[in-house]
Amino acid sequence: MNKNPTAPPLSAAASSPSTPDLSEKQRRYLRGLAHPLSPVIRLGKDGLTDAVAKETARALHDHELIKVKAPGGDRDARDAALTALAERTGSALVHRIGNVGVLYRPRPDLKRILIPD
Repeated sequence: MNKNPTAPPLSAAASSPSTPDLSEKQRRYLRGLAHPLSPVIRLGKDGLTDAVAKETARALHDHELIKVKAPGGDRDARDAALTALAERTGSALVHRIGNVGVLYRPRPDLKRILIPD
């Protein structure tokens, strides 16, 4: 049961808006904002599951900008998992370094992060 009345429905990953287009200046700004953040989503040994996608959609709804930590190992598999997670949640993959990716998705009703044009 969804206890937060302002949280997106559990099927938010399936009904998410299109991926936001970001310029390099906007990506740089968001990378700066994400620097002090800790990862709130961790991909486990099962990789990208429906539960992970739903929790990521909820976290993006609450925070707009989050860090996701992927398991170490094959770089191509890790990059593919982060890209697929961004696509499934309708977010932009702002930055990827090592095992950590930064995702951004603005809230349509209440934007907390104002990015420069």
